[in-house]
Amino acid sequence: MSRSDHPTENGRSESTFREYILGVRVVECESPSGDVVYRFEAPEHEGRTFEDPDLAELYADVYFDVNGFEEAGTGERGVPPTIIQAGRDTLVAYFLTQPYTDVYWVASFYGEKPEKIERYASRVRKRARAIREGARERGME
Repeated sequence: MSRSDHPTENGRSESTFREYILGVRVVECESPSGDVVYRFEAPEHEGRTFEDPDLAELYADVYFDVNGFEEAGTGERGVPPTIIQAGRDTLVAYFLTQPYTDVYWVASFYGEKPEKIERYASRVRKRARAIREGARERGME
C-alpha cells in the first residue's frame, strides 16, 4: 500500500490508499462534510466513492475480475452488462459494493447464507489478485 499526500484544489488532502496496475487506484480523501472516504479511480471510469476502504477494494477487485467496466448510463440501480455476464460470484461481489446492500441483503436476495455470500466475494478477490499478478509478470504496470 502506498501513501502520498496531495492537497486538492479545495484545500483538502488526499492520499493514495491502494495503487494497482494499469492506472487503477483507491484514494483516501475528505468528503465535503469532513469525513474520510475512499474513491475508486480508473482510466475511462467515472469513479466511485465509498465510506469503507474494504468496499472500495472489493469494487477494484470486481473491476479487474471483469477486465474493467463503466457504470455511466446504467441508472441509479442498474448493473453494467459486463458484470451480469461474469457470473453469480462477480454479481454478488458487485452487489456488496452498492450503498443499498450488505451481506444480509445479498444473502436474502439469493436465498443463501451470509457465509456463502462471503465465499463468493472471496473468489472474486482471489481471481482479481491472480489477474493483477499475471499482468505484472507480463510487464504491465
